[in-house]
Order: sequence, then structure tokens, then C-alpha cells
Amino acid sequence: MPASQLKLSQLKHVHVIGVCGTLMGAFAAFLKRSGLEVTGSDQNVYPPMSDVLSKAGVKLFNGYSAENLSRLGSKPDLVVIGNVIPATNPEARAAIDGGYVYSSLPEAMENLMLGETRNLVVAGTHGKTTTSSMLAHVLLKAGKDPSYFIGGVSLDLPFSFQVANTGKGGLFVLEGDEYDTAFWDKVPKFNHYLPNDLILTSVEYDHADIYPDLAAVMRAFEGLMIRIRPGGRLIACWDYANVREVVKKASLTPITYGGSRESGARFYADNVRQEGEWTCFDVCEGGRVLDGLKLRVPGAHNVMNAVAVWIECRELGLSQTQIREGLESFRGVKRRQEERGEVDGVLVIDDFAHHPTAVRETLRALRKKYSGRRLVAVFEPRSATSRRKIFQKEYSQAFAESDATFISAPYDQTKIKPEDQFSSDQLVDDLKASGHGAELMPSVEDGVRRLTDFARKGDLIAVLSNGGFGGFIPKLLESLKARSA
Repeated sequence: MPASQLKLSQLKHVHVIGVCGTLMGAFAAFLKRSGLEVTGSDQNVYPPMSDVLSKAGVKLFNGYSAENLSRLGSKPDLVVIGNVIPATNPEARAAIDGGYVYSSLPEAMENLMLGETRNLVVAGTHGKTTTSSMLAHVLLKAGKDPSYFIGGVSLDLPFSFQVANTGKGGLFVLEGDEYDTAFWDKVPKFNHYLPNDLILTSVEYDHADIYPDLAAVMRAFEGLMIRIRPGGRLIACWDYANVREVVKKASLTPITYGGSRESGARFYADNVRQEGEWTCFDVCEGGRVLDGLKLRVPGAHNVMNAVAVWIECRELGLSQTQIREGLESFRGVKRRQEERGEVDGVLVIDDFAHHPTAVRETLRALRKKYSGRRLVAVFEPRSATSRRKIFQKEYSQAFAESDATFISAPYDQTKIKPEDQFSSDQLVDDLKASGHGAELMPSVEDGVRRLTDFARKGDLIAVLSNGGFGGFIPKLLESLKARSA
């Protein structure tokens, strides 16, 4: 049976190849909570997803092997293959050649769940995870019982993937990723998400491993514009010229928002200020204040995320009180400015930022929220884009927002041409040339030693990586504890 003919109610056993990816793991945990037998395999296991899967009871195989399929006991009804899995993967190859029913995760979502729901898709280069989490949280707190699919671990939502109602009109919040779907389906994941409403936060160049240039990224988002279903709405951030360009492909008039009245957006944030732990601001239209909001999560980028959510919830009929209470109670997402521990007055923050725009805005947000602390940035170039020299200059500008920067060697550049590789040494040199303190960390262990010697009481250490970083944060916290002892 083709995967497109399967129904969710028909599934008894699902096997997930690449199960420790954030979205894949959330999907696997949901299926397990729904009473299905769920198994999976992966080769990169680290928190928080490893903790999520362990708690859910998903049976894991360490590493990929064709033999994993024969160890399942019974033939699964569906094999879901992650987008990071190449065509040469022995387990995926065995499933496809062995006649198993297989699918990508986005395709499974489209076929099993999204046909009749009202799908609220959040897309963009930046802010997808936080904005979709924020939207799902506000709707849940308002009693709207939404389904949701979030590419991260929320501090507020009980799960990252939850299906409450797949019936006609049920709200389904989806993080719409522009990364490609699978090795046999080289289109953006969000092409499968059947958007009714679309929040577009930003469009910049990223994912250099699959998009050769900005024009290719723009074409992907233009394709999303024409997929908005009749009767839907488009909420677009007018601060980005690339957003203003791609929305021209949409057949509906966008509801626009921005960071100031000068953006030309219909709705905009004004009077942004820090009051203790709260980031406070007004939502305005044409010079008129419509609402006053406050957030626990800091930064101008989160103000913009909240304005987008405010618009969508207002359009869905929520009251100002419901929206305000939902936003005020939103605590954020793991690995987004997440406090991991404080030892002897040294506070360690974990953040996923890896694009230079995200690095800059994250450091600015931390500077404002934790004013008075020396801000020390630690960076692992790990994403496909950050391991290439595309933004070599932009990174030196972004990290100038910190007081000192410690940089590791890029994660793995073996498949990148030498002339295209990002240089951590060059970044250190550029920062030093501008009068900024910077050091290269040859290894995780060396970096932990350097940071332990360098840190002083009152410091804020922001560790930026989109991967496990060799357990850098727990090792640093233990080293700081040993020093204080």
C-alpha cells in the first residue's frame, strides 16, 4: 500500500530512521503516547531529544544497519525516513528495496493529519521555533485545544508534537522548515503542510548545503506563498526586504508587522523597554496604541515574534486578555537563551543561534536582560552555513556584541572545498583587529579549561551551537564547580 493511502488509525507499528532529530523525535514520542509500537535508529544521540525519547519509551537502535529491520519482531506498517538520511544509508536502502511502506515525515503529516485541519504555519529563516511555540502556548492557554508540531522542546508545552483534533477546522500549529524533505523528495518540508494561515518571520540566505544562493531560497519561499489555501491569511514581517519581495507571489493581501512605524507595516512595536525581567512594549497601528504587552523572553526578535502571534490570535477571535495572559506566561524554548546553571556567580546560557543575524540579536537580547554582567560568547561553527565562509565577515560583526569570544574549530569540513571553508582562526584575527578579545579553542576540553580560568564572578557565558558541542556546557559547569570547591 502506498503511504498516501494510509490512515492514522491503521498504524500499529512505526519505525523511524533518524529518530533523534528534533522533529523526528517529537513525532516518534507522539506516536508512542498514542499507543503505537515505535522503534527508531540514529547515530547522534544527545539531549534534549534523547531525554524526550527515553521518557516516551521509544525503543532505540544505536547506529544504522539493515539488520535493524530484522530485529523489529514484526514488519512495521510504516517506515519514516528523516531528511538527514542519505540515499546510501543501509537501513533506509533495506526498507525501500525490501518493499516496506515508507515516507518522509512531512509527507506522513500531509497524508495522515493535515487534510481537514486549519493549518497555522510559521516559516522564515529566523524565529520559527519560538514563534510556533508561542502561538501554540497562547492558543492552548486560551482553551482552543490546538494540535501542534514544533521543532524544539518547549518550556511550556508538555510535548513538541501533539494531535488534539484532526477533524475539519481543528487548529494545527506547524513549524514550517525550508530545509528539504528527503533524498527522494528534494522540496522544502513546508511544501507538505497545506497552510491556511502563514506567518512569515524573515527571509535570509541559509542552508548553504542545499541552497546555492539567496535566489534559490527566495524561490522556495515564493513556492510557499502560492500554497496558502483559499480563505487563509498571510502575516508578514515588513522589516525584511526579501519578505516584501516574496509575498508578491501570494494571491492575497498580507497583514504586515514591523519593529517600528518607519517599517511601513500596518502593525508595529513601539516603546520597547526592559522592566526587570520583563520586556515590555506596545502594539500600534497608524500611531494608535492597540495593546500593551510584556514577555519573559528578551530581545527585539522576540518582540517581533510576539507581535506576529498577537495578530494571528486576534484574527482567530481571541480576546486581548487571552492573548496578553498567554504571552506573559510564555517561558520560551530549550536552547533559546536557556539558563543551564550558575556556579560561583557565573551564569551559563545555552542557545541555538548559528546564523550571524541570530547571533547578533541573541547577544543583544542577553546584554539587555542581564545588564551589568560581562558577556562572554562561546561559538561552535556547526551548521552547514556556518562551516562555510559565506558569512565570514558578518560573524566578526555579530560577535562584536560580546565582551569576549571563544571560538572552536568548525565541526566537520571534510566535505567542503578548502577554498569554501569558514576559518575560525580568521574570525579570531578579525575580532582582535577590531579591539575585541577573542581566543581559539582547539578542543572542547581545552575550551573548558580556558573558560574556567577566564571566567569571573558576575559573568554571563553564552554558548552558541546548533548541536551537542561535545557536551561543552555540562563539562564547563562541572569545571566551574571544581574551581569553586
